[in-house]
Amino acid sequence: MYVAVKGGERAIDNAHAFLAEERRGDPAMPDLSVGQIAGQLKLAVNRVMAEGSLYDPGLAALAIKQARGDMVEAVFLIRAYRTTLPRFGSTVPVETGQMACIRRISATFKDLPGGQILGPTFDYTHRLLDFKLAAEGGMPAAPEAPSRPGPVPHVTALLDRDGLIQRETDSGTPAPDLTRDPLHLPASRALRLQALARADEGFTLALAYSTQRGYGRTHAFVGELRIGMVRVSLDLPELGFAVEIAEIELSECETVNQFTGSKTEPPQFTRGYGLAFGQNERKSLAMSLVDRALRWRELGEENIGAPAQDEEFVLMHSDNVQATGFLEHIKLPHYVDFQSELELIRRLRAEAAK
Repeated sequence: MYVAVKGGERAIDNAHAFLAEERRGDPAMPDLSVGQIAGQLKLAVNRVMAEGSLYDPGLAALAIKQARGDMVEAVFLIRAYRTTLPRFGSTVPVETGQMACIRRISATFKDLPGGQILGPTFDYTHRLLDFKLAAEGGMPAAPEAPSRPGPVPHVTALLDRDGLIQRETDSGTPAPDLTRDPLHLPASRALRLQALARADEGFTLALAYSTQRGYGRTHAFVGELRIGMVRVSLDLPELGFAVEIAEIELSECETVNQFTGSKTEPPQFTRGYGLAFGQNERKSLAMSLVDRALRWRELGEENIGAPAQDEEFVLMHSDNVQATGFLEHIKLPHYVDFQSELELIRRLRAEAAK
């Protein structure tokens, strides 16, 4: 018979000490600082902020260091810390049309007001290992400082002007807060977008890829992808007006999708939308494709049974913190459960042998 294995505090303390030793690595090497992570691993920091639902590069960098580079564990740490923070109020919606863009591209219009801005991107690199980066020291040649454009209009406004794209309307009802209230299905689009904004990037990417391969009736063009700084303002009732409190970096993507029309809507283009903290363009692009796939019911389209069209499947499995908790709980002791199943298997085998 199997018997329960007993542990104790000493074993747990030793595991913690071993973890700290492994985290530090070779003590002969310089310790990796939080500032280095925030400054040089910015894309990892941005992902942790987005999926952790907390905009703080310093805390995200600390979480990455504490998690030894495990992105999901770092997101878990940020989510847990976020629950301890007081809430002073709600900011007014940010105006992404006023974004100071460092990157802005469109796959639908070559010449557009404000121009195309390539910005810092891997899109045009050769994906060859650069062994110069392995050499210690050395700074790359400073690029010519680009002039930052002023606010530029959204590309979809060009289609909206001619009535060729579905016009977005405000429902007038406050959007529920997913960070404070549990997810209920069916969900409004506002709630779906909240869930997708902090969904696991890999899962969202896989769903978006599935829509491109035919598992969903979408054929998307990138109307616009923009990354830049936006101002955040807080409405103060005692003053009677909003006060600017911060400037944050956001990635925003609007995809343009063909729509042949329905009983209630004429043929036109429709939007998919994605928004994420920091330079997080893969996430915002994937998010916009999944958002569009989930809109089949409100647009009167056919549900072909694609995974990305299944609201319950998408929203209930996209949160990596919830998924990790449920997955990893099976590592915990299940000795009693296993003993009962072991006894059942033995009894069934004995009965079958008769």
